[in-house]
Amino acid sequence: MKIVIIAGGQGTRIASVNSEIPKAMIPVCGKPIVEHEVELCKRYGFADFLFIIGHMGDQISSYFGDGKKWDVNIEYYQETQPLGTAGALGYLKEKLTEDFFVFYGDTIIDFDMRSMLNYHKSKKADATLFLHPNDHPYDSDIVDLDAEGKVRKFFNKPHEEGFVSRNIVNAALFIFSPKILTQIEVGVKSHIEKNVLPRCLDNGMNLYGYVSFEYIKDMGTPERYYAVCDDVKSGKVSRLNRSNKRPAIFLDRDGTISREVNLLNKPEQLELIEGAAEAIRLINKSDYLSIIVTNQPVIARNLCSIEELEYIHASLETMLGKERAYMNAIYYCPHHPDRGYPEERPEYKIDCECRKPKPGMLLQAAKDWNIDLSKSYMIGDSDRDLKVGQNAGCKDSIIIKTNEPNALLNAIKEIIN
Repeated sequence: MKIVIIAGGQGTRIASVNSEIPKAMIPVCGKPIVEHEVELCKRYGFADFLFIIGHMGDQISSYFGDGKKWDVNIEYYQETQPLGTAGALGYLKEKLTEDFFVFYGDTIIDFDMRSMLNYHKSKKADATLFLHPNDHPYDSDIVDLDAEGKVRKFFNKPHEEGFVSRNIVNAALFIFSPKILTQIEVGVKSHIEKNVLPRCLDNGMNLYGYVSFEYIKDMGTPERYYAVCDDVKSGKVSRLNRSNKRPAIFLDRDGTISREVNLLNKPEQLELIEGAAEAIRLINKSDYLSIIVTNQPVIARNLCSIEELEYIHASLETMLGKERAYMNAIYYCPHHPDRGYPEERPEYKIDCECRKPKPGMLLQAAKDWNIDLSKSYMIGDSDRDLKVGQNAGCKDSIIIKTNEPNALLNAIKEIIN
């Protein structure tokens, strides 16, 4: 399986770091960015590379040669004119006859490549996109997924005023089948995100999102470059690989993050509690995952639909995104065991395993994201939250006062500091 690395960018925004070498060759902890990518792939048994080079590309080919120094095989395609992130791929159909990874050469990443590839194969996808939440969704390319992970729509930046979405961002790392190449015009400058993928979706191709919380960050600006260097030095980049267990901080929603409203069922009822966004930002900067686990009997009582609840959560994520904070995941229980409410939905009137204080949501999250529950925390404002943390085997459960300004922030500071 080939790894295509697009390394032809000029890097005008990061020129102040080093303008005399191509962006992909800027050193991070003593070695070029793209060398980190080669070593990652080699670690997972992928050794067949195709570099697309352009601006000062001779420096890349001179450094890596045929790849034997790294015990890999490297070929090159030299752009004679800038063709964007996708244009050169149109010339490579004869070389890319099987599914292949696409990396951008200015990105520091550490992820479980086999896990993503297995997901791609299980979905029989024409393309799989590496997706994640980030702290600036308002100026990022957003991907809308259905419940099975299939791409429904792309919302590329810039976004209109009042845009609401889940925080699921295109991280610019892909697995493509050769079918994707048929959607690229040969010799025409084009971009994967803005041109090729929307065209593929319009033409009925099967595109899927692989959501991950592993480390991926590009070197777009000097600020991001120096931050990545620090993360490599500290070991954070490798620690966040999916194969390593991570701790989480599980959070109740109502009364903990958003103001308690009895049976909240409309997005306009949402209001962030003072300090909540700052608290979640602190989690985001740590090794902890931030995960909401919330009972939502409004579904069982037919006060809102699943789709409406999803929109409420999209609204919450949008509000947090504007404060540069994000949730890694949101789990909710739609059930309620007691019958007798007007207009109730009988199919949700069950004694389930996910309704707090039962630990189902936390156990499912631990399975989904390889979470170490023994090092994780549960924070909420009720006895149910205290008990669910205990029942799931969390390190501790912390109860804060409902709607209390900065209560969540103070609790997070105690954990992280």
